[in-house]
Amino acid sequence: SENFHICKTVRHGFPYQPTCLAFDPVQKILAIGSRTGGIRILGRPGVDCYSQHESGAAVLQLQFLINEGALVTACADETLHLWNLRQRRPAILHSLKFNRERMTFCHLPFQSKWLYVGTERGNTHIVNIESFVLSGYVIMWNKAIELATKAHPGPIVHLSDSPKDEGKLLIGFESGTIVQWDLRAKKVDFRIYYDEAIHSVSWHHEGKQFMCSHSDGSLTMWNLRNTARPIQTTYPHGKILKDGRKESCKPILKVEYKTSRNSSEPYVIFSGGLSYDKAGGRRPTLTIMHGKATTVLEMDHPIVEFLVLCDTPYSNEVQDPYAVVVLLEKDFIMVDLTQSNFPIFENPYPMDIHESHVTCTAYFAECPPDIIPVLYSIGAKQKKTGYSHKEWPVSGGTWTIGSQTYPEVIVTGHADGTVKFWDASAITLQMLYKLKTSKVFEKPKAGEGRAGELAEEDPYAVQMVRWCPQSRLFCVVGISAHVILYRFSKHDADTQMVSLEVRLQFDSEDVIPLSETENNPCFSDPSSKSPKTPGSPGNGSQDSLPCLKVKNRPVRMPPGYQAELVVQLQWVDGEPPQQITSLDINSAYGLLAFGSCNGVAVVDYIQKTILMCVSTLDLYGAADPYQRLTRSPRKNRQSTSGLTELSNNQVSMDMERRKSPTSVSLQSIDLLSHSA
Repeated sequence: SENFHICKTVRHGFPYQPTCLAFDPVQKILAIGSRTGGIRILGRPGVDCYSQHESGAAVLQLQFLINEGALVTACADETLHLWNLRQRRPAILHSLKFNRERMTFCHLPFQSKWLYVGTERGNTHIVNIESFVLSGYVIMWNKAIELATKAHPGPIVHLSDSPKDEGKLLIGFESGTIVQWDLRAKKVDFRIYYDEAIHSVSWHHEGKQFMCSHSDGSLTMWNLRNTARPIQTTYPHGKILKDGRKESCKPILKVEYKTSRNSSEPYVIFSGGLSYDKAGGRRPTLTIMHGKATTVLEMDHPIVEFLVLCDTPYSNEVQDPYAVVVLLEKDFIMVDLTQSNFPIFENPYPMDIHESHVTCTAYFAECPPDIIPVLYSIGAKQKKTGYSHKEWPVSGGTWTIGSQTYPEVIVTGHADGTVKFWDASAITLQMLYKLKTSKVFEKPKAGEGRAGELAEEDPYAVQMVRWCPQSRLFCVVGISAHVILYRFSKHDADTQMVSLEVRLQFDSEDVIPLSETENNPCFSDPSSKSPKTPGSPGNGSQDSLPCLKVKNRPVRMPPGYQAELVVQLQWVDGEPPQQITSLDINSAYGLLAFGSCNGVAVVDYIQKTILMCVSTLDLYGAADPYQRLTRSPRKNRQSTSGLTELSNNQVSMDMERRKSPTSVSLQSIDLLSHSA
């Protein structure tokens, strides 16, 4: 500790369990809140900041003080926080705790010093944003609704000031009641009672009408001149059935109603609302209605929240929407509204690190200077097409490159067998290249092979990687007890992969009974096995076979890393092979070594030959740290105290039995013993 101080510098990847979203349209920065109390602030690529509430309470809502470098967070522990963003590390300036009521909705108008807070009881409190204390002005629910109405209107689900008059506050209650409150006169302008629950409200910029989304999948339009009934009611995804009934639809959870200078038709954008009967209704959707055109965008994950980005921060100006930010449970996308086919922007943040769960990581510093450009040029050819050609709209903040100038690469292995190379030289990660290790193997058919028994969900999951940036050799260990060696090539090729199978399992007569090994996970009960000699086939139908089947035909491989050699451990006695726990590669000698609980194998990857295969008992002998006792040694086999005590004859016989073209000296075996 006196020589090193470890501190977090940056957090990469998608925010875990996101809950809410906010955008500053002037500074062009974005904030994402999470269920664990985290806040992620994003700007232009490279601007990425993470802060955490000490309480760990979920962040329910975020509100930027637009163009002022501050952010309000409303948390599940009924506390409001004011964050100062005008410093390198954002910090909390003020906090305000609500003791008796639960917050349900917050609204902060542009350039206003009053923050409106709606509660579960239906009351609205007003907070002075400068002193961050309650003003004492409370709009009680029983004052907002008619005195003759005894039923409680439910929690507040919407608050907004009128675009025409900031002194008028529109309050939406969950039950379907909407009230416009005159803040100066402290009285109600009008009340609307609707028989469907309200989820959201959105104003037309002129302040003469607004739109509501409801729990039955409908949208209603209301005009302030006549609030007795809506001027329009639509079910965007609900059709009238033959018997005259309308289809039942899912709730429309949020609607945005935006006007545009370039078109007389407004944009109506909403989430949900699909028919329960449609097969497509099973997937989360975002619908964009513009004129007579209706576009439904299907999402891979549930929608947490979406925001429509507009050129102006003023609610009383024509909005001119140009993009929609959609926060999903496990993804973050942005849709370009300026093009008729609504393409998505290419996300510059490393949000897809956990596209498939990360199962291993490796960090490489001071790589050769040419390795990152080479990987990037190959990886660029893998990228999807069809993205928007416009610049990423979130362009706020500034950042400076760190003092280090050496290339850094992070490699991540994933549950689906993919490997990703990331440029970590700057603050932000940039994906360089993606490798799919599963393409080496045949797809297992139902009931075929043993991959399913060993790793039912992810038979290709990556457990370990070794990379030599200088020689560009790359090695991957998978959960199905396999090792794949890759070589880098700038050209595509038709390659026939070489497959080697290794038996690396204890014989039953070498293992002590279960009672003596019950604390050691590497050994299983040998009582059901019959003694065998090394290399003899097992009793099971799949014995002496590996978990996965390597493609035995020439495979067309694109430029980049191309598989050259696959080494797999075999099943023995109806038992799957132990997972590989260690791996090393030596490009100078052309050797690949790997080990498991049961032993070590060394492979000559140039001549594609197994050089040696040594059990753990032979490696350790009497110095075995697990104190594994031999039972009845086989005939013609000497008990050894260490690998270095083997005679020259034994080594030569062992090598001859494996038909290796490479001779191994005692010195190299001694080194193996020391490294083990």
